Amino acid sequence: MFAVVQIGGKQYKVQEGDVIFAEKLNCEEGGTVVFEDVFAVSKPDGEFAAGAPKLEGASVSAEIIKHGKDKKIYVMTYKSKKNQKRKLGHRQPHTKIQIQKINY
Repeated sequence: MFAVVQIGGKQYKVQEGDVIFAEKLNCEEGGTVVFEDVFAVSKPDGEFAAGAPKLEGASVSAEIIKHGKDKKIYVMTYKSKKNQKRKLGHRQPHTKIQIQKINY
C-alpha cells in the first residue's frame, strides 16, 4: 500500500515504515504529525484512488525522528575582469520522518 502525500511543498510517494527526509517541520522530536494533503492511495488488492486534487478523508500519520541539516554546498560567484568573487556555503535544514499509518 502506498500513498502520494504533500509534505512541506513537495510530493512524496510513501509506504508504511518508510523513512524520508522532508523540509523542516515545526514539531518536536518524538512527536506525531498527521498529513491531510493526500493526492493518491493504492491498496494491496490493486484498488487505486486518486483525488481531484486531494482525497477527502485520507491522511498519513508519521513520527518525527529528528531534525538536522544536509551536507554543505558551496556557491561561487565571479565577475571577470573586475577582481570580484565570493564564496558562500549553505546547509539546508530537514526533518527525518518515519511513516506510521496510511488511513483511507
